Amino acid sequence: MDMKRDVLKLFDLSGKVAVITGGGGGLCGTLAEALGEMAVKVAILDVNLERAEARSLDIVRSGGAAKAYQCDVLNAGRVRECYREVCDVWGPPDFLVNGAGGNDPRGTTAEEFHDPAGSSSVAAQSFFDLDTAGFRQVFDLNFMGTFLATQVFSRGMVEKGKGSIVNFSSLSAFIPLTKVAAYSAAKAAVSNFTRWLAVHFSHTGVRVNALAPGFFMTEQLRFLHVDRETGELLPRARKVVAHTPMGRYGKPEDLIGTVIWLLSEASSFVTGVVVPVDGGFSSYSI
Repeated sequence: MDMKRDVLKLFDLSGKVAVITGGGGGLCGTLAEALGEMAVKVAILDVNLERAEARSLDIVRSGGAAKAYQCDVLNAGRVRECYREVCDVWGPPDFLVNGAGGNDPRGTTAEEFHDPAGSSSVAAQSFFDLDTAGFRQVFDLNFMGTFLATQVFSRGMVEKGKGSIVNFSSLSAFIPLTKVAAYSAAKAAVSNFTRWLAVHFSHTGVRVNALAPGFFMTEQLRFLHVDRETGELLPRARKVVAHTPMGRYGKPEDLIGTVIWLLSEASSFVTGVVVPVDGGFSSYSI
């Protein structure tokens, strides 16, 4: 018996069909390209069709199979249309990566701690100033977008009796980060939903897990953590690095191994877990 060959076979994803929401972005776009390199047929869903098409083209140029779909994950009708379109091309998906998400300044406080005496800045946004619509937008995008996409795309997996779903939670679900009230609450909901659905689907052959990324230097984060003129880390960013035992921000490539493991047969007895990929941030205290 060639034990090495048998072990490697556990990670073989070739010929499978994966749907990735938010697939045009920095993190999920990298995951889409990695799966394309592993001969996975990748359906890239993104609210920005141009970004999705750019990722799809990169995969095709490298010899893989990919298609781009414009999709707002909060539009249930469009999500169902995308499901039918993917099925028409490749059949029901084997994998779903729920990567669509994000934050909104309207759900974020200006200061870490509330000062009963009043903020030093008149314009500073306190907890009492948080915009209801902005808070709801963050919650809906991160949680309801995950719920709706899962409800639609998991149906074919359940009918086939096999599949793997990977949700995007966050380290802020474990340790609520200061300022980002709406985002932390939404990601905590994603983690809870992941565990609930893992149990609910446990007799169907469909596994449900989640990633909890730490701080990754995406373009969205860069504007908040890096001085635009000097390129130096801002005070909050320096705190992030100081609290990350590995001493750096994550790179999109740092997610690839964990995602492949969670999608593959190598994790066939793993369901209902939320895996931190955070350079040790959630384990560190002083």
